[in-house]
Amino acid sequence: MRVRRQKMPQDPALYRELTRVLTLKGMNKKRRTLPRIKSKYARYRLRTALSGIHRFGVYALEDIPARRIVIEYTGKLMSWAKASRVPFEKSIYIANLKRGYVVDGRIGGSGAEYVNHSCEPNLKPKRTPGHLFLCSRRKIRSGEELTTDYKYPIKLRRIPCRCGARNCRGTFMVEFGK
Repeated sequence: MRVRRQKMPQDPALYRELTRVLTLKGMNKKRRTLPRIKSKYARYRLRTALSGIHRFGVYALEDIPARRIVIEYTGKLMSWAKASRVPFEKSIYIANLKRGYVVDGRIGGSGAEYVNHSCEPNLKPKRTPGHLFLCSRRKIRSGEELTTDYKYPIKLRRIPCRCGARNCRGTFMVEFGK
């Protein structure tokens, strides 16, 4: 099974040009730069860049061995009740932490919130008390985009998937219990 791998531009001049184009398009008028990865939470060198999957993506700047913690998903801790009141458009960075609690990566996020969805991911979540880590499922090569399977519950709004994987489900949704 082959997965379409998204490569980050290796040429620094090309990377600067992509950043300039992004600024011209006004993707983020307040920041005017690409989002950053907080190295305090990353175990390997990572970088954000424009993604072929969706907007921004996180890319490995070095090879990452299989079954290793890559980055911690951080943000504001909130209850499911409070998270359910967040408008759908702003809920894209909310990740399940433990029963009854979620982490909102929009507020104090480590950069892991920019990891895109794929039906054939190279990362998987690992939950420990109070922490959500993204671990490598297989060896990840330098320049490869980091992806995880969001596994949204089927009862949420249907969101189309653009991962390009051979076994793509066509949506982020997963039907649990079957």
